[in-house]
Amino acid sequence: MSTEFLGKVAIVSGGGSGIGAEAARLLCAGGASVVLSDISLEAAESVAEELTQAGGKAAAFRANVAKEEDAAATVEFAKKTFGALHLAFNNAGIIGAEKHVGELSPEEWRGVIDVNLNGVFYGMRYQIPAILAAGGGAIVNTSSIAGLTGIANLGAYCASKHGVAGLTKSAAIEYSKQGIRINSVHPGYIMTPLIAQWTDTDLKSTLEHLHPIGRLGEPGEVAEVVCFLLSNKASFVSGSQIVVDGGYLSV
Repeated sequence: MSTEFLGKVAIVSGGGSGIGAEAARLLCAGGASVVLSDISLEAAESVAEELTQAGGKAAAFRANVAKEEDAAATVEFAKKTFGALHLAFNNAGIIGAEKHVGELSPEEWRGVIDVNLNGVFYGMRYQIPAILAAGGGAIVNTSSIAGLTGIANLGAYCASKHGVAGLTKSAAIEYSKQGIRINSVHPGYIMTPLIAQWTDTDLKSTLEHLHPIGRLGEPGEVAEVVCFLLSNKASFVSGSQIVVDGGYLSV
């Protein structure tokens, strides 16, 4: 067993499935104590139980990242349960309505921004003071290829993910000297529950061909990059936008 994260406490939002669950598995395998937050407590508890049975330290917490009070409560839960906070992976997100900007309702817009962008801000707002109090650490925020380019009919999603990229860079400038490295990851189309809804349709082949590598990504492939960024191996990496996209943005 690796000891890369031994003695560290981590929060993973969206930890009940997909990239979040895979990151939690790697963090636990490296010795971290992990809080899996998710809007579905049942999903988070299932992963936490799996990790605990495998000898890890994990706890589930129900949280809606779009609510400031849930972000604060998640950090307090981590501190109460495991004693501190050193690492955070702000990963929860939604795609939202697929419409032209001129047809998108303000409610649909706000729904995406609240989860994808405000959720990351709320998370960092309460994670950063706790990590500073623990002596420093690292944060990774999930953006997207849509945080670096535009995609038709996903205006709210693209705007939110561009916002995550900018917020991450600003926070990295502010806190790097204080011992907190903050980076964003930008996955291509990954086989998560968000994407699985399309994989039984003709759209799957279309999505695969957008990636020069010729396939969709797997959650574990993104989680490996996330955990590298959270580890001391990435000690000189801060404010970076790390693309994990099978060549999508190179075309």
